[in-house]
Amino acid sequence: MNKYGFVRIATAVPACKVGDAAYNCNEIIKLIKEANDECVQAIVLPELSVTGYTCADLFFSNTLLNGALNGLTSIANKTRDLDIISIVGVPIFDGVHLLNCAAVIQRGNILGLIPKTYIPNHGEFYERRWFYSATEATVNEITICGQAVPLSTNLLFNCGEMKFAVEICEDLWSSTPPSSMHTLNGANVVFNLSASNAVIGKASYRKMLVKSRSFSSHCAYVFVSAGAGESTTDTLFSGHTIIAENGSILLEDTKPSLESKLFFTEIDLERINADRKKSSTFNTHFQNSVPYKTINTSKISTEFNALTRKVAQFPFVPRLSADKNERMEEIYTILAMSLAKRLKHTGIKAPVIGISGGLDSTLALLIIVRAMDILGLPHSGIVAVTMPGFGTTSRTLENAKHLMRLFGVTSLEISIKDACIQHFKDIGHDINSLDVTYENSQARERTQLLMDIANKKGGLVIGTGDLSELALGWATYAGDHISMYAVNVGVPKTLVRHLVEWIGEYVLSGDVQDIILDVLDTPVSPELLPADENGSISQKTEEILGDYVLHDFFLYYFIRFGFTPEKILFLAKAAFESVYDDENIKTCLKTFLKRFFNNQFKRSCMPDGPKIGSITLSPRADWRMPSDAEVNLWLEKL
Repeated sequence: MNKYGFVRIATAVPACKVGDAAYNCNEIIKLIKEANDECVQAIVLPELSVTGYTCADLFFSNTLLNGALNGLTSIANKTRDLDIISIVGVPIFDGVHLLNCAAVIQRGNILGLIPKTYIPNHGEFYERRWFYSATEATVNEITICGQAVPLSTNLLFNCGEMKFAVEICEDLWSSTPPSSMHTLNGANVVFNLSASNAVIGKASYRKMLVKSRSFSSHCAYVFVSAGAGESTTDTLFSGHTIIAENGSILLEDTKPSLESKLFFTEIDLERINADRKKSSTFNTHFQNSVPYKTINTSKISTEFNALTRKVAQFPFVPRLSADKNERMEEIYTILAMSLAKRLKHTGIKAPVIGISGGLDSTLALLIIVRAMDILGLPHSGIVAVTMPGFGTTSRTLENAKHLMRLFGVTSLEISIKDACIQHFKDIGHDINSLDVTYENSQARERTQLLMDIANKKGGLVIGTGDLSELALGWATYAGDHISMYAVNVGVPKTLVRHLVEWIGEYVLSGDVQDIILDVLDTPVSPELLPADENGSISQKTEEILGDYVLHDFFLYYFIRFGFTPEKILFLAKAAFESVYDDENIKTCLKTFLKRFFNNQFKRSCMPDGPKIGSITLSPRADWRMPSDAEVNLWLEKL
């Protein structure tokens, strides 16, 4: 097991000869050994994989049943020297009833047998002809292959951080699947051995069920179906394999094959447990009416250092292009409707905003425009103010003016230079000292102007600061930190960029698209220090703080899952291997941690603003933290 809570799991669909247990078990053994060579720690194979699922009345034959037991013995013996846990499907006769079972095997030991609970007897499935339900089993222990083995659905296998349980095929499709009880009793991984056929539309149902089960029970769900080697007398079996984690599909294969197939990926147990800790309803009102037996597995010494699963560089941004339009439209609507509600509630028809020509103020303006459209109010009611200061460049100033003109808003241009110069005189500050006083005075002057204009026009000041700036404290206290409604506070910087780009491409048309493209190409900057000799931006935020791509990555895993700095660093190295060197990532992470802890006081009095995703830093919503918390323990971990 990986030291950061990852466990490598495999599914396998062996080439199958129906009724030939010796052949099937040789294929199973090959796959187990192949998986072990890949540092897999647990592997699951299909329902009745030892004999084949489609043996029909041959299940009544002692020859087949004895062959299955011999095959099980062979699997145990030939994997005796391996740490890997193997889960295979086998028919078991308990002396009274024939049961469709999953056998859990490790180091030559059969650790447990789990019978199928729900026996389908409809359509093309008529298992009830041969098998009984787990509820009808007459014993809770059976001697097979020379071993006394527990036999029950209520078996929980303890493998260190991984605690797993097993259900079989139809169990998943039932209204009360055994896995719901398994997870409430502590299982964080559920394996399902299945024989599900390939008919039109059924793959999507299987995927939906697996995603739903892993989401509602905060677990990993590992599903594998019997493959095309089964009898095709009346149906083809799918060989469908799915590995899901907390409602996300990590791995899926839907291609039937006559050859053996092996798939593996890593499950993040810490991520699963993080969601369980946060969910106050996961285990509420749970009463355990049926006791579980815990079976300790042997320690797995196999470890791996690299992940095969992909770690997204942009965890806040929709990954799949097919989902992106729908997701971006949803985000845009949430932001605009939230502001529309606030304007309607207050009766205010004059939102006031400062426009800098940068990304954040551009997004805020786009949101205001849509909110006004929702309310049926004219864009001329929007009061947009550009306030050039000592660091404002002609590029951003002209972009700000163009945006205001193209949207038909009421625009004002007010230079803050003279007011700041007077202020410097009043407080005895040398104008040539380009320090924090020099910078923050400009930010506070702009906020004062916006507030006063809002008072004069009966308006509402709309804040432009985003989630990433809040996390890093990259805002002037009582300056751009303050507004009357902050529409961007739930949007991290990487998503701001993608959202503005999407709005420019799919919502807007005409000349405004060209302005949007130039805004996207402009370096992120507060423009509080004078431009360089070429009149270009000299103060570039990411040269000071590090790249927002990294900071947003850190923010996601730090807040969403509470991961340790070591694990966040491990994930960042995996995600950005070819983009940033390790020292750059580590330095940026230290910056993030220091600034996040030191700037909680700003978040403690942040204005209202909409939550759009799984993370917000509002003290009234998801995040509560003392302003005096020390960062030392987190830095020591690095």
